[in-house]
Amino acid sequence: MIKKFKTLFFVKSSLISLYLALTLPIPFIAADQLKILSLVAFGFGLFLVINITSDYVETSNDKIFYKTTFVSNLFGNKSWEIPWKDIKLINSSPTSQGSKVYYFITFKDQKILIPQRVENLESLFSLISEKTGIKTVHMSYISPMWTYKFLTLLSLLMIIGEMISFSV
Repeated sequence: MIKKFKTLFFVKSSLISLYLALTLPIPFIAADQLKILSLVAFGFGLFLVINITSDYVETSNDKIFYKTTFVSNLFGNKSWEIPWKDIKLINSSPTSQGSKVYYFITFKDQKILIPQRVENLESLFSLISEKTGIKTVHMSYISPMWTYKFLTLLSLLMIIGEMISFSV
């Protein structure tokens, strides 16, 4: 049975809203001869941010896949797939912010980052544990959910402030 784990809504919304908060005023303050170019650049940038946040994990009975978009591939984030039987262990590494990232270690000693910003992460970890026999009870999101929610809130407040300042 195939299961799909999309990028978390709050991760996607925080990045998109931050992009909007930082770039939305540019077409309004650009010189007249640059307005069209700034609108095109704004639209292109929005397309890139939405595209980059559309990567996902997919699992089947035999394999786990990480599927990236064409744009993500251009920026170096490559798709991968690993048969469940090839996963030897899961290794963790601390981040500079005090969290942990996890890697699949294969029998060929490949080290592949496990995506931790997907919906239903607990379900994904349970599936990984079921298919590999490796315990995943202490694994969690790379960052607490409140950080993404807070960034989204701050970005939305910035957008509202920008809209008010341009309407006055």
